[in-house]
Amino acid sequence: MDLLSGSLWKKILTYSIPLMFTNILQVVFNMSDIAVVGKFVGPIALGAVGSTSILVTLFTGLLIGLASGVNALTALHIGSRNEKDIRETVHTSAILCLLAGILIMLIGVCFAPAILEAMNTKEELIADAVLYLRIYMLGMPALALYNFGNAVLSAAGDTKRPLYYLSLAGVINVVLNLFFVIVCHLGVAGVALASIIAQYISASLILRSLFQSQESFSLRMAYLRVDSAKLIRILRIGLPSALQYALFAIANLFVQTSVNSFDHVMVEGNSAAANADSLIYDMMAAFYTAAASFMAQNLGAHKKDRILKSYLISLTYSFFLGLILGVGLYLFRYPFLSIFTSDSAVIEAGIKRLSIMSLSYAVSAFMDCTIAASRGLGRTAIPTVIVIMGSCVFRIIWIYTVFAYFGTIESLYLLYVFSWLFTAVAEGVYFIKIYRRCMAAEGLADAA
Repeated sequence: MDLLSGSLWKKILTYSIPLMFTNILQVVFNMSDIAVVGKFVGPIALGAVGSTSILVTLFTGLLIGLASGVNALTALHIGSRNEKDIRETVHTSAILCLLAGILIMLIGVCFAPAILEAMNTKEELIADAVLYLRIYMLGMPALALYNFGNAVLSAAGDTKRPLYYLSLAGVINVVLNLFFVIVCHLGVAGVALASIIAQYISASLILRSLFQSQESFSLRMAYLRVDSAKLIRILRIGLPSALQYALFAIANLFVQTSVNSFDHVMVEGNSAAANADSLIYDMMAAFYTAAASFMAQNLGAHKKDRILKSYLISLTYSFFLGLILGVGLYLFRYPFLSIFTSDSAVIEAGIKRLSIMSLSYAVSAFMDCTIAASRGLGRTAIPTVIVIMGSCVFRIIWIYTVFAYFGTIESLYLLYVFSWLFTAVAEGVYFIKIYRRCMAAEGLADAA
């Protein structure tokens, strides 16, 4: 897709829809695990797998954040049509992402018991939780390579092929989940094994596509080496983004630890309801990727009239998507939770979370889309600091003040929407400032 001309309303939507379904399918890997064990193994297995969700989000978020640096820099060079820079960026990124995936795998496998114990995971859940997490972590190198390939193709305007590859892998994941659990009686180990097989299939397909491509962003073994200048630029954008994802997850570890202070029914209900978070967030995130890609390419091509419009249109789409999905989730809360459990007490516990979160998701668009827009302009360090203060430190303070005072699960869940509002205001002020500065530096001051 040509991101430099044509209707932005139409192109951002066309670009984002395949990416939206791609993001959903990545969520399906973990969600189908939870659904299958909840239905066919029992509530204890549901709680065990659900207890690892934040850790899975933490580790995968690091890889997604790193890939966002790949996406922004590749899009910038594609916009400026510099083939040497494109080639060096792509091949440096491939090596970097693979090494990151291997490192995260080793950390997850080695420290799973210690981390889960530090989270106060219930004694009856921890054995299965450790087993699931250790097996799931073996798929991190594949997940890293898939996100690398997805970032490169998305930067070039191709969001369809990653969707096709992940669709096939998603179907295989669900089929293997059912086979390993129902036929082979492998329990949580079976669903984890199904997930990593699917991850390696999707990674293989996207790498095959890049190696066969004749475009400037194709992969070639002869060019696989690290260019230090490109590595620094990727890390300059990608590391703050990865840190942002990590800090969200770390702050949410405090939330999960607080949830674990309730009985196991509340933990299991929270595990079932929390599946909505990643489902809705990741659909909205398609428009954040669109904002970064469109803005970066048009900045590289000096298309001043399309830079700010790309952000505002992406923000509008993501806000209304979050609003529509949130309202729909609330209306269909019972059928949604029934996907994961048949236990009525667990369903009622899950509804406590959905009742608050379903009308809060749209607010997060103002924070996340603005962060993505800053990344599209090549700025991530200060937005990450703002996120640390607004959505991480703020949440921890909330837990030890508001939640400590009221002690109810509702007071815990309310921290999300208040932290999003606080962070969105600060991010918006910063974006206005750096947008004007960037336009002046590029000789486009009249666009500000």
